[in-house]
Amino acid sequence: MRCAFYISDGTAITSEVFGHALLSLFPTEFEHHTISFVETIEKAHEAKEKINKEFQRSGEKPLVFHTFVNNDIREIIDSCDGVIYNFLEHFVSPLEKELQIEAKPKAHRTHSIHENSYDYRIEAVNYALNNDDGSNVTNYEQADVILVGVSRSGKTPSSLYLALQYGIKAANYPFTDDDMEELKLPDFLKPHKKKIFGLTIDAQRLMDIRDGRMSNSKYSSARQCRMEVREVEKLYKKEKIPFINTTKFSVEEITAKILAETGLQRYKY
Repeated sequence: MRCAFYISDGTAITSEVFGHALLSLFPTEFEHHTISFVETIEKAHEAKEKINKEFQRSGEKPLVFHTFVNNDIREIIDSCDGVIYNFLEHFVSPLEKELQIEAKPKAHRTHSIHENSYDYRIEAVNYALNNDDGSNVTNYEQADVILVGVSRSGKTPSSLYLALQYGIKAANYPFTDDDMEELKLPDFLKPHKKKIFGLTIDAQRLMDIRDGRMSNSKYSSARQCRMEVREVEKLYKKEKIPFINTTKFSVEEITAKILAETGLQRYKY
């Protein structure tokens, strides 16, 4: 299996994002290694040694994705026995020309704390935790979005991802078995209907997820899962609530679709 390294003098998040995006285009598996905070010459040599050892072990040159701004450290990594992909190198010069401004690289700048966005995200995470799974339904006026759906359809991870990545206050409310006999929008949600976004999921996938949590129960039975999905989708259509099916999507894709459909403001940078 070909090995890929993601290296940076900061978090290495940018290297990972770009590298994974590129490698996802190819129908093969990779062995992934991330080395972050390579901030000294000593650490650079250690990272280079790891790459070289992998080449000696496998006989295949590792793919090395990096975003170094320190020239001395970058030269050490570039001299390793790997195939180098330096993202910054390819884009800085054309952008300098377009902006007519010289770039002034600084370690950690890409993911450093920007006071406003940082505060938004911390506050949003606290809000998501305090308003998870219908635990608090008294302060929905503060919510940017309210995710609804049956149990295990992806509400909690999506709420937390929206908060952590984008500073969006996301509450979530579950429709339970007790609601299904005559499923309708609860009275406390009606004043906030414009904030509601629905999640649904294929019944078979829901059954598989629930079976891992509570096997051989009514909760995870095929009949129960089919009924809950059917009823919740009928409610979405009746109340004209926008919704998506989460079955084949990652949490990143789910939240991106929510943002695209709602137009919510992001607080990321």
